[in-house]
Amino acid sequence: MRTVYSEDHRLHDGKHELLEGQFMKVHESPSRADIVIGRVRSAGLGEIIAPQEFGLEPILKVHDEGLVRFLENAWDDWAATGRTFDALPHVWPVPGLSRGALGRRLSDCIDGKLGYYAIDAGTPIMSGTWAAVRASANVALTAQKLVATGEKSAFALCRPPGHHAGSDFYGGYCFLNNAGIAAQAFRDQGARRIAILDVDYHHGNGTQQMFYERGDVLTISLHADPEQEFPYFIGYADEIGAGAGEGYHMNLPLPWGTDWQGYSAALDRAMKRIEQYGAEALIVSLGLDTFEHDPISRFKLAEADYQRLGQRIAWADLPTLFVMEGGYAVEALGVNTVNVLMGFEQR
Repeated sequence: MRTVYSEDHRLHDGKHELLEGQFMKVHESPSRADIVIGRVRSAGLGEIIAPQEFGLEPILKVHDEGLVRFLENAWDDWAATGRTFDALPHVWPVPGLSRGALGRRLSDCIDGKLGYYAIDAGTPIMSGTWAAVRASANVALTAQKLVATGEKSAFALCRPPGHHAGSDFYGGYCFLNNAGIAAQAFRDQGARRIAILDVDYHHGNGTQQMFYERGDVLTISLHADPEQEFPYFIGYADEIGAGAGEGYHMNLPLPWGTDWQGYSAALDRAMKRIEQYGAEALIVSLGLDTFEHDPISRFKLAEADYQRLGQRIAWADLPTLFVMEGGYAVEALGVNTVNVLMGFEQR
């Protein structure tokens, strides 16, 4: 399996986030990708290649231009106010606060723009963020091209991750939805039905929002119950899609403490639905924060379980694109990631 990777991920290196009422060092750090690429090399997974440049066109197929232009210019707008530290929002247009379209109005001020587009205060923007975000999208698109042109599988080592980013919002360490961009690329190249399987500990809220009213992209997310866990307001089992997308979204929320036995039962349900759907290609949003020692998560999967996860995904016998998402037990992240990929390859 070939891995697509860009050193430009290092340009995004947030200093602080607000998490559970505390201001702390950002968990989503460059060391995550460093650990993973090191393990890919030492395990001999396959060739590592650099991404191609695809421009903004495939990004704008699924993301609002306003969000994209905001991300492109946010640091310059922030720095123009004289601030040299990371940009984070501090106020949001909750219902009743704004009379603008859709209940919110876009401010000319960078602080207002941050609150308009961000869903949390845990996703800092700095001078290199946009370059890293663009590189991450290009990583996903390059790996998608490998699969679309005949390779059985590919691994997009995307950083920053993407599944919390919706068509017109960012957050949860995510700015652009790499899996969503890749799914649209498959569609634009002629595939009729694409499935996205999100195995991250946190609900793929951005992916759900992006395709919720579409029947050409089946989205399935296994995640911690939003009654207990971020992003809290979305990810419930009764959210099944709307309009043309009704029946083409599946949420499988699971309780804190879920181990492989409980997780694998939900995974079997997901894989059966993908088979019923008749997908022509599968995108896996590969979050590894389901690990028993992850510092911000509460599932109980062990290292060996990730090989089983890869093996179960392989049973679908579909062209498969793995897109890196979360996972914050950094020292174990490389082993767990490569265990999935080698399990998929049955080795």
